[in-house]
Amino acid sequence: MESEDHSMVDAPNGVTQPQLSGNAEDAFGIQPSKEDTDMVAEEFEPEEGWEELNSVKRRGLLPTGVCYDDRMKLHANADFGHAPHHPEDPRRVEEIMKTFKKAGLVFTGPDTELLDILRNTPIKYMWRIVAREATKQEICTVHTAGHYDWVQDLSNMSTKDLRNLSHTLDQGRASLYVGAMSYEAALLSAGGAIETCKAVASGQLKNAFAIIRPPGHHAEYDSPMGFCLFNNVPIAAKVCQLEYPDTCRKILILDWDVHHGNGVQNMFYQDPNVLYISLHVYQNGEFYPGKPDNPMLPDGDLDKVGEGLGKGKNVNIAWPDQGMGDGEYLAAFQKIVMPIAHEFNPDLVIISAGFDAADGDELGGCFVTPPCYAHMTHMLMSLANGRVAVCLEGGYNLKAISQSALAVARTLMGEPPPQMGMPPLSKEAARVLARVQAVQAPYWECMRPGIIDIQEYGDGATRLHDVIRGYQRQILSQKHGMVPLFIQREALFKSFENQVLVTPGIQTKRKVLFIIHDPPELQAMPDVTDNTVDPHNAFTLDGVMNYVDWANKNDFGVIDANVPHYITHPEDIDPFTPRADEKTLQDQIRELVCYIWDNYLQLYDVEDLFLLGVGNAYLGVKVLLTNRNCKNRIAGVVNFVTGNLRPVKSETDPDLSSWYKRNSLVFVANDHACWSDEELAKKVSKKRFGRVKRSNQVGLNRMMEEHAAEVHEWIGERLSQDGSGNTTEEDGK
Repeated sequence: MESEDHSMVDAPNGVTQPQLSGNAEDAFGIQPSKEDTDMVAEEFEPEEGWEELNSVKRRGLLPTGVCYDDRMKLHANADFGHAPHHPEDPRRVEEIMKTFKKAGLVFTGPDTELLDILRNTPIKYMWRIVAREATKQEICTVHTAGHYDWVQDLSNMSTKDLRNLSHTLDQGRASLYVGAMSYEAALLSAGGAIETCKAVASGQLKNAFAIIRPPGHHAEYDSPMGFCLFNNVPIAAKVCQLEYPDTCRKILILDWDVHHGNGVQNMFYQDPNVLYISLHVYQNGEFYPGKPDNPMLPDGDLDKVGEGLGKGKNVNIAWPDQGMGDGEYLAAFQKIVMPIAHEFNPDLVIISAGFDAADGDELGGCFVTPPCYAHMTHMLMSLANGRVAVCLEGGYNLKAISQSALAVARTLMGEPPPQMGMPPLSKEAARVLARVQAVQAPYWECMRPGIIDIQEYGDGATRLHDVIRGYQRQILSQKHGMVPLFIQREALFKSFENQVLVTPGIQTKRKVLFIIHDPPELQAMPDVTDNTVDPHNAFTLDGVMNYVDWANKNDFGVIDANVPHYITHPEDIDPFTPRADEKTLQDQIRELVCYIWDNYLQLYDVEDLFLLGVGNAYLGVKVLLTNRNCKNRIAGVVNFVTGNLRPVKSETDPDLSSWYKRNSLVFVANDHACWSDEELAKKVSKKRFGRVKRSNQVGLNRMMEEHAAEVHEWIGERLSQDGSGNTTEEDGK
């Protein structure tokens, strides 16, 4: 153990002023030898060190602080064995401090240079903060006395009992180990967080980084949990509020640990003066810490916003899965974290800095880079006049945690964050951020633009896609006499009422065009001042209508099946509903097209039946061909594709793919991903994808308009052929 990295100052009783080192040697982390002490004492008294520090403050050159104590490594697993070390490794804090020293952030030079450094370059190095033991009074500002006593009793247990207890606790949601010195290390960890936050809140330091362990954010008010004994950050926050009630009333706790800080959330769930924002992997409640044993307690889902006076002061940005990276975290900061934080206007920012979302941490499984941590820190430094205290939480890859912490520390000390491009944002994460915005909109003005509360409008609200389909039905009825197709199944009828329209007398037609298509595309130009949309500034783009007109003009019977992206239900109250997922869409389309085939098309005496698939709904073409033996009744298939390309193949009909290749025309958008890769381009040429043609247009409506004449001619040429694509006996003569 390095004696220079801890001070044996007696821990004070109760809440005290923050303890910065009292002279230059202690301040920069140097414990000189006896000879050096005698020499330095003659030329540099402690009073002179404080005088220099006050001079630094008067010049507005406050340094960045760092709190570290080797004794925190004494918290170790009593249940040791041949297995690899527990992820919460004592070396975590040591590696970070070594990295800080190696990078020149912490002074390691000769003592004789200290006074000149303090006078001339006072912010060149991090100022050392003494880590003391937290008092019971301080800990019990957020924990019960019974919980404090439980942790304290660990010091009196035998090694055997500690090993048995560790084995028991390191199971399930508790996920904890203990050792003979866990109590003492936990006191130092909590005390280090207190002194760090007080030094920043009191204005003695510009900002600071507490390299502490064991971590804290999982510990509940009455129990330890998830590698955590005492919840360091809430203890420090409460102490600061008590000590500085006029200047440190509102506190933002930003938790970027990959795991949800359940303990912090629950301690402040009804507190209007503490804003807790957590970015974490949720996985529908399956990712640690998961759902609490007590169903009355909130979990980490994004709809948990606080209770009572604390409503809106709890913000959970709950990622749907691991694999999130810089794009997702920067977007969360820009869209959610910083707008809400600025509106809250905190007096102090405390970062619960877990680095297990860092790239390289296998436990977290995410990809946040050190530059991203630097940028997030830089954004938070724009709050609270720059009063930011960073307290270490999780992070279990020694290299990843050290480099990430170093990026944060450098930013705290004034280095600009590294330049980085704008990384991509996944669609799943973008949807999460949109949902968080909607959930928080009632509590924050900055979250309200673009958010509507559908419940306010009562029964007068109708979803626009139903209005548009009603308009299409009216137009098609007026122009071509088309009427809704009767669907006898009740559930299917409720879902697709008015969605399937047919021309009258279709059962007598010799030529039929069965169109399966997406709803019309919507385009709108909102008012830039208030984001409202007037009806005269909104447009529907319906490329299908021209094909219906052409088919009726050429004496085709038409079945027009509009497949909504979402089926409206009477109980719907959410203003934003995502499109149906692939499985849901496939199930809905399968039921619909198979019903239409079984009850109508296969019963008609049709000579030339054509299928036209448009957009995602062209999945219906594949579903019909693979679920019904119908290819010999179909003269041709035309598809317009902007999304997934659907292979048509069957285990029971080996000739289906070949037939599809001979009898189809598949237009794929010019910007489709398959054209960007040579291997993918080769793959789509295979027969199971049909006769694929690259369109020179993008967007369904432009493609349908561009290729309308080609499609009309192609269908016209096939009218003289039978369903197999071969000429009839008469035509072959």
